[in-house]
Amino acid sequence: MTVTPRTSTLQLRRLTAGDEDQVREAERELAADGFEFLAGHGGRPFAEQLAALDAEARGTDLPAGRVPATFLVGVVDGVIVGRVSVRHRLNAWLAQHGGHIGYAVRPAYRRQGHATALLRAGLAHCADLGIDRALVTCADTNVASARTIERCGGVLQDVIDRHDNRPLRRYLVPTALLAVGSRG
Repeated sequence: MTVTPRTSTLQLRRLTAGDEDQVREAERELAADGFEFLAGHGGRPFAEQLAALDAEARGTDLPAGRVPATFLVGVVDGVIVGRVSVRHRLNAWLAQHGGHIGYAVRPAYRRQGHATALLRAGLAHCADLGIDRALVTCADTNVASARTIERCGGVLQDVIDRHDNRPLRRYLVPTALLAVGSRG
């Protein structure tokens, strides 16, 4: 089953220098939910953030604890509606808590199919990297994200207590079937 956002088609791309204003706004919006839009790359001049994301995609000059990762934004009609970050491999922390894919949708663009489209794109990218089953996590209280993961074929592996004592749902999601389906 293909889920299409109710608005125009979502397109994925890397960030550009012209995206700074939209990214800053997305950061503010998601901070209210306790979430980072730039996945640990915020707080520096935007050009430095772009350079760090590019280096991370190449797997070069990685700070301690980081792994190679691809960061893409979802754009509809010129507006950044969300993002997806695909980690090319897992370190010990990601294998327990973070998983292969992180995604976020700005509040005004939720409930329009964008989260499913972003996750499916991330799963296709994982398949291209040779990852057969992606680990995808969400807070136990995040019902919308759990439904999105399950809609994409996720099977609940377990629920664990995080370091902050909030339960975390851990799903394994097959990538090959979605990768074939997403390429049409």
